Amino acid sequence: MKYYILVGEASGDLHGANLMKEIYKQDKKAVIRFWGGDLMQSVGGTLVKHYKERAFMGFLEVLKNLFKILGFIKFCKVDIAQFNPDVIIFIDNSGFNLRIAKWAKQQNFRTNYYISPQVWASRAKRVHDIKRDVDKMFVILPFEEEFYKKYNYKVSFVGHPLIDAIANRTQVDEKVFRAKHQLTNKPIVALLPGSRKQEIVKMLSVMLSLVDDFNEYQFVIAGAPSQDFSFYKKIIGTKEVAFINNKTYDLLSISFAALVASGTATLETALFKVPQVVCYKGSVISYYIAKRIITLKFISLVNLIMNKEVVTELIQDNFTTQNLKKALGNILDVTHRETMFLMYYDLEKKLGGKGASRKVATSIIKDLQTINS
Repeated sequence: MKYYILVGEASGDLHGANLMKEIYKQDKKAVIRFWGGDLMQSVGGTLVKHYKERAFMGFLEVLKNLFKILGFIKFCKVDIAQFNPDVIIFIDNSGFNLRIAKWAKQQNFRTNYYISPQVWASRAKRVHDIKRDVDKMFVILPFEEEFYKKYNYKVSFVGHPLIDAIANRTQVDEKVFRAKHQLTNKPIVALLPGSRKQEIVKMLSVMLSLVDDFNEYQFVIAGAPSQDFSFYKKIIGTKEVAFINNKTYDLLSISFAALVASGTATLETALFKVPQVVCYKGSVISYYIAKRIITLKFISLVNLIMNKEVVTELIQDNFTTQNLKKALGNILDVTHRETMFLMYYDLEKKLGGKGASRKVATSIIKDLQTINS
């Protein structure tokens, strides 16, 4: 059978790659064409467009690149029509994917969505479009099933794919890792400033402002695979800080604490049981537009899933050197850390067990076999 998978960012590339592995295991004749990244490409199939080509963040950035985005949408429709897949699988990336889903449904393609758009955070009316355009939705957060039920739309909770991604990784030898990357023996504070240039620029310099105040720790930047070191170097300047590219999981596995840009990385950090402070700063206009349409109490997945403040969130004007210094000091304190560890374990229980990718692949293939029989 033929599968067309659409991914728009690094986290989707990870989940897309694991889903592809499961599809190939269960369908030996699978032909996969996809928009994704290096991880998906390493599994097999045919890469159409790399997510780096369309990594736009925030309302202003999208507006500036609107004609380019419209060009991608037009090209995608043509490519799908020519490939003529048995199913299109959308992974997150709602701005792009929901537009393609609407067109695809009109063309009578089967549409499956893995990792729901965050309609529970803003613009809930999009649920009506999803009901119309998506044949089957697989959700990964425990509260999403109840949310969709309010709209009389049945979805499948499959657990969170990060549990598998972290459990299946090769364990790192800390001594070897430190030697390879020329790290000291000091406890590590990992800096995860995001993957897009706009967010890195706005957050990394504030994170780095703490280096001199916590010189008993080694600060290490987790470089995103989508950015070169030369870009980071301009921000780092003369600060005494280490840089490790595309090894975030290995770094988190040996970290003592972390400063993390809001997004999937906050949940990854929690699953590695690393105390963290969540950070976010966007352009002023983008932030105030978002503030008007987002209805949530929290921005981090950790706090959203637990429905309480487990990790400190420093957002926009509150993301300052002074506030960050205080918050980091808190998560270095023994008592505070023990409390956070306990809540992290509760968080993992809520996320369900292993096997998200396998469950999604099994369901998709079973449905296709039923349709084709």
